[in-house]
Amino acid sequence: MSALPACPQCNSEFTYEDGGGLYICPECAHEWPQQAAAVAEEGAKVYRDSAGNVLQDGDTVSVIKDLKLKGSGGTVKMGTKVKNIRLVDNDHDIDCKIDGFGAMSLKTEFVKKV
Repeated sequence: MSALPACPQCNSEFTYEDGGGLYICPECAHEWPQQAAAVAEEGAKVYRDSAGNVLQDGDTVSVIKDLKLKGSGGTVKMGTKVKNIRLVDNDHDIDCKIDGFGAMSLKTEFVKKV
């Protein structure tokens, strides 16, 4: 029997395969695609947006809530599209340039892939 990956949320070793290309954890009910598990096993960090979609350099995302900016007093409004993102291994996972605001860093939990 082949070894299945542990659940990425609760680290349970009782995961099983679904016929639709998903792994499922019976303890926390988390589901994730088998392709994502293969990428994670290679050691590369996987960046996901608020909806669970895998992000890559150069993607276009939209902001899912109003974000107040520290220092300048401005606000990035919900629905603002950000083109050509760059993923970095930092506290804020996305480096980007937003029209009207300039260069800034965003967290992946506040964006959704377009």
